[in-house]
Amino acid sequence: MDNSQKMSYHAGEAKGQAQEKLSNMMDKAGDAAQSAKESVQEVGQQMKAKVQGAADAVKDAINK
Repeated sequence: MDNSQKMSYHAGEAKGQAQEKLSNMMDKAGDAAQSAKESVQEVGQQMKAKVQGAADAVKDAINK
Protein backbone atom coordinates (compact mmCIF):
# COMPACT_ATOMS: atom_id res chain seq x y z
CA MET A 1 0.00 0.00 0.00
CA ASP A 2 1.56 3.31 -1.03
CA ASN A 3 1.12 6.63 0.75
CA SER A 4 -1.80 7.88 -1.32
CA GLN A 5 -3.70 4.61 -0.69
CA LYS A 6 -2.98 4.91 3.03
CA MET A 7 -4.19 8.52 3.05
CA SER A 8 -7.42 7.70 1.24
CA TYR A 9 -7.99 4.72 3.55
CA HIS A 10 -7.58 6.94 6.62
CA ALA A 11 -9.79 9.63 5.08
CA GLY A 12 -12.49 7.03 4.48
CA GLU A 13 -12.10 5.76 8.03
CA ALA A 14 -12.41 9.31 9.44
CA LYS A 15 -15.48 9.93 7.29
CA GLY A 16 -17.09 6.75 8.60
CA GLN A 17 -16.41 7.74 12.20
CA ALA A 18 -17.79 11.25 11.59
CA GLN A 19 -20.97 9.81 10.06
CA GLU A 20 -21.38 7.45 13.01
CA LYS A 21 -20.96 10.33 15.48
CA LEU A 22 -23.45 12.43 13.54
CA SER A 23 -25.89 9.53 13.49
CA ASN A 24 -25.56 9.11 17.27
CA MET A 25 -26.09 12.85 17.79
CA MET A 26 -29.21 12.73 15.62
CA ASP A 27 -30.54 9.78 17.63
CA LYS A 28 -29.96 11.67 20.88
CA ALA A 29 -31.63 14.78 19.47
CA GLY A 30 -34.57 12.62 18.37
CA ASP A 31 -34.82 11.09 21.85
CA ALA A 32 -34.74 14.55 23.44
CA ALA A 33 -37.44 15.80 21.10
CA GLN A 34 -39.59 12.75 21.84
CA SER A 35 -39.29 13.17 25.62
CA ALA A 36 -40.05 16.91 25.31
CA LYS A 37 -43.15 16.06 23.28
CA GLU A 38 -44.24 13.55 25.92
CA SER A 39 -43.70 16.12 28.69
CA VAL A 40 -45.83 18.67 26.83
CA GLN A 41 -48.57 16.09 26.33
CA GLU A 42 -48.45 15.21 30.01
CA VAL A 43 -48.74 18.88 31.06
CA GLY A 44 -51.64 19.25 28.63
CA GLN A 45 -53.39 16.26 30.20
CA GLN A 46 -52.87 17.64 33.71
CA MET A 47 -54.23 21.06 32.72
CA LYS A 48 -57.22 19.45 31.03
CA ALA A 49 -57.94 17.50 34.23
CA LYS A 50 -57.66 20.68 36.34
CA VAL A 51 -59.98 22.61 34.02
CA GLN A 52 -62.44 19.72 34.09
CA GLY A 53 -62.26 19.66 37.89
CA ALA A 54 -62.88 23.41 38.06
CA ALA A 55 -65.82 23.13 35.66
CA ASP A 56 -67.30 20.32 37.77
CA ALA A 57 -66.88 22.43 40.92
CA VAL A 58 -68.69 25.34 39.24
CA LYS A 59 -71.50 23.02 38.12
CA ASP A 60 -71.81 21.63 41.65
CA ALA A 61 -71.94 25.16 43.10
CA ILE A 62 -74.66 26.22 40.63
CA ASN A 63 -76.74 23.09 41.16
CA LYS A 64 -76.84 23.43 44.93
